[in-house]
Amino acid sequence: MKIALTGATGQFGSIVTETLLASVSTENLIVSVRNPEKAESLRARGVDVRHGDFDKPETLDQAFAGVDRLLIVSADGDNDTRIRQHKAAVDAAVRARVSFIAYTSVVNATDSTLFLAPVHRITEEFIRESGIPYSFLRNNWYLENEAGTIQAVLAGAPWLTSAGSGKVGWATRADYAQAAAAVLSGEGHENTIYELSGKPITQEELAAILAVVLGKDVPVQQVDDAAYAKTMLGAGVPEAAIPIVVGIQQAIREGALDVVSSDFEKLLNRPLTPLSQGISELVKK
Repeated sequence: MKIALTGATGQFGSIVTETLLASVSTENLIVSVRNPEKAESLRARGVDVRHGDFDKPETLDQAFAGVDRLLIVSADGDNDTRIRQHKAAVDAAVRARVSFIAYTSVVNATDSTLFLAPVHRITEEFIRESGIPYSFLRNNWYLENEAGTIQAVLAGAPWLTSAGSGKVGWATRADYAQAAAAVLSGEGHENTIYELSGKPITQEELAAILAVVLGKDVPVQQVDDAAYAKTMLGAGVPEAAIPIVVGIQQAIREGALDVVSSDFEKLLNRPLTPLSQGISELVKK
């Protein structure tokens, strides 16, 4: 059985790859990457490295040839670009007669108010319409997304947020990636949807965990969206990205990431990595 994944040299995909290499023989693992040169270390280990560029659909035909089970890792970019790229990947999977697609979606994609949700909702529909059995991995929020805030606290700033009492199901990127690897290499996941969320907690609760890790108080400063945008702009966030970071805070405040589910632990067959451990690793970087 040939297993393949896209984005294998990215932060998420690289963890999926390493997890699979612990249980899947190299001759059965294929990685589709935009820049094969970045995957030379995988090629040296016997992994089949193929050129696959979502912006060049003709490359995907060869990248997915002979693949049985495929993980499509969602692409980066604006919504229109991502939708076009994801459609190209799904269409190529159909042409290659892939028998199973796992896709990294977003939590509660069907109904979420998160600005990222439309891309995933539309991509899920592409996959459903393809007729290929699927598994939607609806990831909540990476703990690593808070690295900038943690670094700001280390530099003496308060934990700044405009998310109010909204809760987030944070978990480490490694846990999300290992769950994806479990679905990709496991059985019985056809036509499934997994809501992958840690225990939802507030900004204050996450800051309290950071305080324990640091051994000092971490004050939380709740502001409105305008003040948050102004501070982020002053901290060096590009102006074009300000609506995105503010939109995330707004979505959290509205409960978009407050999803309770036990799917995560079931896929991993273990408890999630404690947030304190994940934060400790971020503090060390």
